[in-house]
Amino acid sequence: MKEEFHWTQLLNPEFYINLEIAGHHIGIYVVLFIVFAETGLFAGFFLPGDSLLFLSGIYSETLMRELVYIENEFTNVAVLASLVAISGVIGNIFGYWFGAKSGHFLYSKEDNFWFKKKYLIQSRLFFEKHGGRAIIFARFLPIIRTFAPIVAGIVQMEKKKFMFYNIVSSFLWSFVLIFSGHYLYRYLLDNHQIDLKKYIELIVVGIIVISTAPIVINTLKNKLKARK
Repeated sequence: MKEEFHWTQLLNPEFYINLEIAGHHIGIYVVLFIVFAETGLFAGFFLPGDSLLFLSGIYSETLMRELVYIENEFTNVAVLASLVAISGVIGNIFGYWFGAKSGHFLYSKEDNFWFKKKYLIQSRLFFEKHGGRAIIFARFLPIIRTFAPIVAGIVQMEKKKFMFYNIVSSFLWSFVLIFSGHYLYRYLLDNHQIDLKKYIELIVVGIIVISTAPIVINTLKNKLKARK
C-alpha cells in the first residue's frame, strides 16, 4: 500500500530526492530547483540546503541515473556537484538582480509567512562585516545564504566581484557537501557495514544544528552586547 502524504515530509530532504512521478525519479530536477530557490528567492529560506546536498551525495547514483548515469563513480559525483553548483550560481544571480531592482522596497514590506524583515537585516549586517567574503561564508549558513545576494544587489556590489565570489562559493559549497556525503557513506558502508540511509533523520537534525549554531551564537552575542 502506498504511503499517504503528510506535510511534515516537506521538511525531510529525502522526500525530494526520492520523489517520483509516473514511475520516473525526478529528484535531480527537484534538487536543482530547490538549490536555485534557496539561493535566489527570498521565499526559499525555509527550504533544506546543507542537508539536501549532503543527502544528494549519499543518493548520487539514484539522482544521476534518471539524467545521465556515468560508470565512473568520481565523475558521476563530480557532475552532480557541478550541476548543483551551477544552479546555485544562477540562483545568486537572480537574487542579486532582484535586490538591485526592488531591494529597497523590501525594507518597507510587512512581515508574512514568506518574508521576515529581520532575516534581511541580519544578512545586511553580516554582509557589512565580511564584505565580499560574506557571499562565500553565507553559502554555509541557512537563511543568510538566501538574503546575501539580495543585499549585494541592494548595496550595488561590483558585478565582477560578486560573480567571482558567487562562482567560488557555489562550487565550494556544492563539492564539499556532496562529496562528503557520498564518500562518508561509502566508507562507513564498506568498512564498518553502517548504512547512513538508516539514519537520515539523525543526519538531517545534526546538519541543521551544526549549520545554524553560528547564527544562534552570533544572535546571543548581539543581545548580550545590547543589554550591556
